[in-house]
Amino acid sequence: MKRTKYIVASLILFFVLLILYVMFFPFLKGNSTAYVYVYPDSGSKDVRAQLDTIARGPQKYGVSLLMAVAQYDKHVKPGRYALSSGESALRFFRNLYRGHQTPVELTIPPVRTLEDLSGFVSHKLMMDSLSLYHALKDSAIMSEYGVDTANAYCLFVPNTYEVYWNVSVKEFLKRMKKESDNFWTSDRLEKARRIPMTPHQVYTLASIVDEETANNSEKPKIAGMYINRLKADMPLQADPTIKFAWKKFGLKRIYQNLLGIRSPYNTYKNTGLPPGPIRVASVKGIDAVLNYEHHDYMYMCAKEDFSGTHNFARTYGEHLRNAAKYTKALNDRQIK
Repeated sequence: MKRTKYIVASLILFFVLLILYVMFFPFLKGNSTAYVYVYPDSGSKDVRAQLDTIARGPQKYGVSLLMAVAQYDKHVKPGRYALSSGESALRFFRNLYRGHQTPVELTIPPVRTLEDLSGFVSHKLMMDSLSLYHALKDSAIMSEYGVDTANAYCLFVPNTYEVYWNVSVKEFLKRMKKESDNFWTSDRLEKARRIPMTPHQVYTLASIVDEETANNSEKPKIAGMYINRLKADMPLQADPTIKFAWKKFGLKRIYQNLLGIRSPYNTYKNTGLPPGPIRVASVKGIDAVLNYEHHDYMYMCAKEDFSGTHNFARTYGEHLRNAAKYTKALNDRQIK
């Protein structure tokens, strides 16, 4: 009898220690971090399947036990949950059960099209790319956020934000509107007023400047040249707007036959700014416009050394000489 009691007690102790080990010892080895993604239609089986690939054997059974006891399938909390190396099954389950998910660090990219932007965001979040794209192209929805469809880009300032993986399109746009409003500080608004431009106009010009060069130190100079043209009521004649109008972003040369396109974005035909940005503008580009360089240049042409910078000119004659040098360099390299 005593031997039987001893065996039973030993087994009970063993299972208690096993449960304690499973519940409180870390999931992962090393200093790694893994993530579990729970969709609205996910259940405990889906979660366990993910844990099978990332967790140490005994601990994943601890979560399975907790799920069964707490009837997890009846209390699904969609989201993205971090699983750190020092985390126990009990702590991870608490986060999972209560919906204490880990935010995604989302960096808005300076992409050229709303399709690309929607695709990038949907790759990082649970959001459907078409749902976001259609919202950005819906005038009624955009009006709720203080923009029209041509200025939808203006909602996005390419910084890094913490957002929840399962955020809805509506909540995501609301967050981007809030971040955009925060970006336009009183100092930036005052600088825009002095140009004078609205924030949307600054953003639009910044998107053109960004397309002209990746050289941040030259951007204020380019912005100054375009502002000189705007003040003189001259067409901007910005090649990037022609690429945008044609939706041909890979063009290496802008030939005369491309300049006749009927589009409000054709800045060779139309004076003033186009109706909206031609890409997501960078912070450097926006600040380059707000802090534009004051000079009397009216023309610019890419340098013949293909450095990504430009030759600037005050007169049309000087500009033609710069353009001839660049054209010769293109021809020499047989760039079509």
